[in-house]
Amino acid sequence: MPIARVGALSFSYEIHGTGRPVVLIPPAGTRAAIWSMHQVTALTAAGYQVVTFDARGTSPSSVPPGPYRLADLAADAAGLITELGLGPCAVAGASLGAMTAQELALARPDLVRAAVMLGTRCRTDFFRQSSARAAAARMREPSVGGDFETVAHMTQLFGSATLADDRAAADWFAVLRRFPMRGAGAAAQYEATVFPDRAPALAGITRPCLVVAFGEDVVTPPAMCREVAKAVPYCRYAEISGAGHFGFLEAPDEVNGVLLDFLAEME
Repeated sequence: MPIARVGALSFSYEIHGTGRPVVLIPPAGTRAAIWSMHQVTALTAAGYQVVTFDARGTSPSSVPPGPYRLADLAADAAGLITELGLGPCAVAGASLGAMTAQELALARPDLVRAAVMLGTRCRTDFFRQSSARAAAARMREPSVGGDFETVAHMTQLFGSATLADDRAAADWFAVLRRFPMRGAGAAAQYEATVFPDRAPALAGITRPCLVVAFGEDVVTPPAMCREVAKAVPYCRYAEISGAGHFGFLEAPDEVNGVLLDFLAEME
């Protein structure tokens, strides 16, 4: 993968296809390659150029010491967009990537044509703060990735239909067991999801936005996604039933359809 320099940091990235650029921002503790499972193919087939990258904290991108803030992650994305000459472009992110996308749209409207947030929120309540910090603490321990942790992680990422499907559940168990989230970088990314209420600030976004919620998401539940959609002017809201936090992997056809319809209207 090529490497781009943004200030003192380096970011690994890939460019797929040609056309109007769309930058995809990954969830916490997740490689950019996750987008290649479903979204890259759909977007390039629709005539878009897709840029994916590994966020700070995910090797081979730089893994600087924490803490990481949403403002840092948004500045990283802005720097990459500037370095690659992509702006103004569409951006889309999932989970921490979605929270980064909304901050990027707020801070650098000159670089953002439209923003899509898949599973997002504008505040961190007690449960999600406790969950993120507990996960980060565990990621910093030398040995991590046992069966219990893998199963617990699956219950946060996927909806009931996926967990009840023996083949799908076994496949995801094997993937997560083989590639557990660990290390200081992933921990700092998880901690970046802990922040005070940003709803008043998000009211300053001037670019068209789309929030996509997943009906069985326990990490960024629909109620929290609706709070973002309500706070952001010019924001649309869509909800995919029966999917969990990684609904863009569980229901890719529905998610891609909503995403492509929105982007087409922004042309």
